[in-house]
Amino acid sequence: MTRLRGFALAGVLILLAATPARADITAFIGADTTPASRQVRGVGIGFGVLIIGVELEYAVTTDDLTAGSPSLKTGMGNVLLQTPSSFFGVQPYFTTGGGVYREELGAHQDTGFGFNTGGGAKISLIGPLRLRVDYRVFKLGSGALYSPSHRIYAGLSLKF
Repeated sequence: MTRLRGFALAGVLILLAATPARADITAFIGADTTPASRQVRGVGIGFGVLIIGVELEYAVTTDDLTAGSPSLKTGMGNVLLQTPSSFFGVQPYFTTGGGVYREELGAHQDTGFGFNTGGGAKISLIGPLRLRVDYRVFKLGSGALYSPSHRIYAGLSLKF
């Protein structure tokens, strides 16, 4: 019985010492600059514990037929390496991951697997509301018209 109490006490202490998971959802708008600047919109949802985070993101970039710039849809899963808390209201992060993309321009269509790498910052505004700025480079498959693709965005993030 003493051994069981010891394990129970150890379990309770571990649970009390654990850092709670943090989650956020971000809606963003920005620009995909490859080969010409076009609007990108998307949403991401993620969670993290201490310095490691995971995020799922979906984004849509419009096409520009006159500039020969394709539309691009991406669905990515990423790992984030971030500071455990913000410094002066700013929490920087680095991210990398992969997922599926679809590029279209006229009759051209390419669907495949791509990778992305980037970073940014989550800047505290009011309460759980944060401004998020982000830059990413997408390495698309060999059938893509333009790879790598560069994206920059700003969005509002709600921390919960």
